[in-house]
Amino acid sequence: MPDSAIKQLENKARWVRRETIRIHGLAPETRLASSLSCVEILSVLFYAPVISFDPHDTTWAERDRLVISKAHGAISFLPILADLGFIDKSEIEKVCKQGSRLGSIPDMLVPGFETINGSLGHGPGTACGIALALKRQKLEGTVFVLLGDGELYEGSVWEAVMFAGEHKLDNLVLVLDNNKACMLDFCRNIIDLEPLEDKFRAFKWATLRIDGHDVNSLYHSLLKLKQERAGQPKLLVADTIKGKGVPELEIDPLSHIKMLPAERVSELIEGLK
Repeated sequence: MPDSAIKQLENKARWVRRETIRIHGLAPETRLASSLSCVEILSVLFYAPVISFDPHDTTWAERDRLVISKAHGAISFLPILADLGFIDKSEIEKVCKQGSRLGSIPDMLVPGFETINGSLGHGPGTACGIALALKRQKLEGTVFVLLGDGELYEGSVWEAVMFAGEHKLDNLVLVLDNNKACMLDFCRNIIDLEPLEDKFRAFKWATLRIDGHDVNSLYHSLLKLKQERAGQPKLLVADTIKGKGVPELEIDPLSHIKMLPAERVSELIEGLK
């Protein structure tokens, strides 16, 4: 990827991070830290782009699918949807307000969201069903899943992992937002999830691990995994930082449930201009 394209993606990710913080200022009940760790992942998927999509035909049969399983990270997807024309930009100002269709979790009422997710761990199973259906219909679309590492504590995730490996769902790419923190602490203090790659390989998955904030690495890795069709589902472990861009959240084991005061939101937005 040329330097100019890398810079453009970095600028887009910076804008998405700023908009995500701004949305948190409008709707403080949104989970900011969880949304900030996956900004580069979502930006590369849709601005590079890696995903095939048509904002004017969200039921296009040949599209790729994105299942956002880590529901609390979906806020950073909203400015992307507005920017690309899936929804009107004015809707962003109404997030979590009465009468708005934009809430704090994925909802199929919103063009661009493939599923509704709230309870953790359901995305991979749903994605397996979509991927299997696409194969049986002989459609070439890829199903991407954005999963939080804290979701790996859910048994339903591992049922889907076993299913995908057994059925050779090589049109399935699971992107793990490995920010190393769940709702109430750092993962290492609850149940250590490592070695992640070995666990997935045991269930017949191909794996790759990168810096989840490096847009160049993300682009090449996601494109590679999308194109590979070797009879294995694929895992991309994207090592990220929870609360990326907000220093006090990056080091806080309880960052998932923290809200920022209005004056801090204004400072951060100004600093990202």
